[in-house]
Amino acid sequence: MSEGGLRRDAPWLALIVLMAISTVGFIDRIVVNVLVEPVKAEFGLSDTQVSLMGVAFTVLNIGVGLIIARIAERTRRMTLISVGTLLWSVATAACGVAASWIQLLVSRMGVGLGEAIGLPSLQSVIADYFPANRRGFAISILMLAPPVGAFIGFVGGGWIAENFDWRFTFLVAALPGLLLAMLAYAIVAEPARGRHDPGAGDEVPPLMDVLRRLTGLSSARNLVIGSALAAMLGFGLNYFFASLMIRRFELSIGEAGFYAGVIASLPAALSVVGTGWLGDKFGEKTPAAYALVPAVSLLLGGPIYAFAITRDALVPLLALISIATFLNFGYLGVTYATLQNLMHPRMRATASAMLNVVYGLASAGGPLFLGMLSDRMAQTHGVSEGLVIAMAIFGLAYAWAGVHYLLAARRLKADMAVTALRSGS
Repeated sequence: MSEGGLRRDAPWLALIVLMAISTVGFIDRIVVNVLVEPVKAEFGLSDTQVSLMGVAFTVLNIGVGLIIARIAERTRRMTLISVGTLLWSVATAACGVAASWIQLLVSRMGVGLGEAIGLPSLQSVIADYFPANRRGFAISILMLAPPVGAFIGFVGGGWIAENFDWRFTFLVAALPGLLLAMLAYAIVAEPARGRHDPGAGDEVPPLMDVLRRLTGLSSARNLVIGSALAAMLGFGLNYFFASLMIRRFELSIGEAGFYAGVIASLPAALSVVGTGWLGDKFGEKTPAAYALVPAVSLLLGGPIYAFAITRDALVPLLALISIATFLNFGYLGVTYATLQNLMHPRMRATASAMLNVVYGLASAGGPLFLGMLSDRMAQTHGVSEGLVIAMAIFGLAYAWAGVHYLLAARRLKADMAVTALRSGS
């Protein structure tokens, strides 16, 4: 199928372009992490106050995303993706010219609004381009956006902030999205709904049916809880990691951004792709593998992170954190793919938006809770050591997320069989 003009119905072209858009979205979301210290200094903020940039992003993101997703089940998704990308890029640029703390928070709300329009449809489009037995790997490629975006956001953002200033960092971060918005609209075709899910039908299921699948199925419910916990912890730890490097080891913002970017990118990228491949390799015969692989990763990675963050020497800390990051990101791509497989084809954009509500709250709560815990610990242990203790506690909590993946593995095979029957009815 072709929509005419330059638009091509090509799975790998779509995957590359949408992965690039998702990456830019993550850059625009995460670049504030490396700018915590200069923003905090300019506006005279506490850790709790500066964490409100994450809350501001979430305010419009979680509500609007669900409304847009219902529209996306019935209309051209690639148009929504292009419009959303354009909007969040403009809002990112607005962050760079904010004259006050309130203006910066409002601009971050604009970034969240743009992502609410553009991102819910990404996984739905990819799920229609790739069959079920290849979605684990395909969506894992899409989910390379967080680690790749983290690398660019931390390293590039840190370098720009050090050599120019934090405002210019936002302006530079806005440019790629403007170009990708036009590219996606011009060359990526809209795939036919459910073309790899025979008998799925064109009727759009009610919103409550989507919610029932996510909460009523034991495997889906535990995958959502486990991944939300892991996301909350990850967002919190990544938000303050560069600050820890600056406070504890007295690194420059450029050095701190480099270390934070490398650690948040390469190990995580290898983990996301590796677990997606493992899930598809073993999941067709043993569906529980889609949950067991991240379960083991999280149960090992959490304690390693807690031990690593308390090291007094920089090199051992970075080496151990890299191992922990590799393990703690093992849930990412394979979880999204599994939840997409549990959905009817015309539930997928809505399911992504519902998950975005959950993960949006997690992305706001992680930095906020860690910031509050850090401020509390700082009262008795000092600013630097207080942050270390707070991050160690967050690291240990990854094991809690791992337990939910173990629970999901127990019912995944039965739930996949049930939902396959429902989609074909």
